Amino acid sequence: MVAMHARRRAAAGVVAPFIRASEAARKLGVSITALRVYERAGLIRPRRSGAGWRLYGPRDMEDAADIIALRGIGIGLADIAALQDADAGARRHLLRAHQATLEARAVAVAAAVERAHGPNPRPEREPSAAARCRQGPDGTSWTVTLQLPWPWAGETWVLSGLGPLNYLTGPLGSGKTRLAMCLARASSGASFVGLERLEDGGSAARQRLATDAHLAARVDQAMSRLVSDGATPGAALQALLVALCSAARGLIVVDMVEQDLDAVTQRALMRDLRGRAGMPLLLMTRSTAILDLAEVKESEVILYCPANHSVPMVVTPRPGAAGIEAVETCLASPAVRARTADVFACRKVAGASGSAGGTV
Repeated sequence: MVAMHARRRAAAGVVAPFIRASEAARKLGVSITALRVYERAGLIRPRRSGAGWRLYGPRDMEDAADIIALRGIGIGLADIAALQDADAGARRHLLRAHQATLEARAVAVAAAVERAHGPNPRPEREPSAAARCRQGPDGTSWTVTLQLPWPWAGETWVLSGLGPLNYLTGPLGSGKTRLAMCLARASSGASFVGLERLEDGGSAARQRLATDAHLAARVDQAMSRLVSDGATPGAALQALLVALCSAARGLIVVDMVEQDLDAVTQRALMRDLRGRAGMPLLLMTRSTAILDLAEVKESEVILYCPANHSVPMVVTPRPGAAGIEAVETCLASPAVRARTADVFACRKVAGASGSAGGTV
């Protein structure tokens, strides 16, 4: 009875919407110990009740959820502390650096798995045909044949009908970045334009312009054309134009083409790209300003990577077409994309819930 009264007095000191550590841990899917670790690292600062109990408010829960998401993708507590103290530009740089590390690790793991499997025991499949790109007889249509990389099972996949402008989209974790890289390797003259183009404010692009007068002239011409159509000049647009104007002959794959471009610039860019001809351009995107389903022509190919890692599909840009609703769910307006640019998705690992599990 005495213990029950003590518990009631302690509970009376908890003012809504604050909750005790045990409930906070349960809602977050981590252990109480994990919350203590975050507190000792200075990442969260719960208040105390009159009886000395830790109390977690909405802001504490939001901060803890962010920490758990970042820990889930392997970011250490010291780096999380740096992210909390950094401005938007520094956070973007730190997160991109970690993303590059994860992508390099994924490539290494895939290569190790491929080596472990050994030679393909079925001679009828061409191991060397993992990536081939050929031009159609009309000179405008391209066909790519490749063996799908991890997370797929190595299926032979043929993509035909690539024209000057094409798109690649899919939910987070669907493998679209690995597919994009594999497609870029499909032709000896192909190029993959990654997000490293934006590092240090696009300094690498500026250095190239300073040493290549012909490239600088082409980029200046393209920039002038876009600005006259309403685009906002800036380092991100300049870095993208440097990559597009200097790409070698072959398929050009651009990772998240909308990154750091505002809505009017994205739309001006798409109007300009629709007027280009020649080598196929594949834009990986999740922006409705880049992949505007109301503006896409039927000659433009849309590739969609399903979340369940089934074989990527070609979606016809028509209302009611197979896969079109799935594509729509992957796209967001530039305003939403800007708000969520540095958000990572994490998947709860089996056994990570409850007071005894979770990631610290």
